[in-house]
Amino acid sequence: MTQTILALGSGGLVGFVLGLIGGGGSVVATPLLLYAVGLSPHVALGTGALAVSANALVNFAGHARAGNVRWNVAGIFSVAGVLGALLGSTLGKAVDGQRLVLLFAAMMVVIGIAMLRPRRGGGQAGPIALTAPMVLRIGGVGLGVGLLSGFFGIGGGFLIVPGLILATGMPMIHAVGTSLLAVGAFGLATALNYAASGLVDWGIAAEFIAGGIAGGALGMRAACRLAADRNTLNRIFAAIVFAVAAYIVWRSVGHA
Repeated sequence: MTQTILALGSGGLVGFVLGLIGGGGSVVATPLLLYAVGLSPHVALGTGALAVSANALVNFAGHARAGNVRWNVAGIFSVAGVLGALLGSTLGKAVDGQRLVLLFAAMMVVIGIAMLRPRRGGGQAGPIALTAPMVLRIGGVGLGVGLLSGFFGIGGGFLIVPGLILATGMPMIHAVGTSLLAVGAFGLATALNYAASGLVDWGIAAEFIAGGIAGGALGMRAACRLAADRNTLNRIFAAIVFAVAAYIVWRSVGHA
């Protein structure tokens, strides 16, 4: 019963952060599953990847209805990224659990630094011509982000959004909407790879996802009211990420 409450609460917190600032929330899923819910490192990564995927696809449906998805770009990015995610998750399973957690903490620091940078709005809305160089750029960024996503069990949205803007010049809102299909696809590929090795706790994942859906709805409402303070929110979240990374290092060193 206690584990169920912790899983629901942790999922709600992740969903709230994702809805509030549009990215980065998935990076706290693994620490919560690891230290609050009590899963082992590899099971936490596999279960977190499944939860991230489900929450991303739920949010993606809303953006698709609103016309914020560039389907051709999303398709290329997702196919390339799934290949990277499968490779990355295979490598991640082969790494010692405690060492993987320390590497995850280092990745959290990188994410925190990235979130301190103000987001740019991107270019003008309009159709995107898929020339050969652009397809290669989109595919290359997708493969690289997918590799990191699979290895660390994260959604990768904080990398996908600026990557899409840089590669295509699309507006921020379209980059966010388009990125969610990739986040969902990467997470699903990673989760299935971990599940094949018995490293997904399906019951905890269901509870985490349920909490995430409820938290995401609250986060999106808060985001509408606090839109003018988005960069301030990003800074606050970055500080939390740094603190959690320091806690992971402290727990891992103390555990060694």
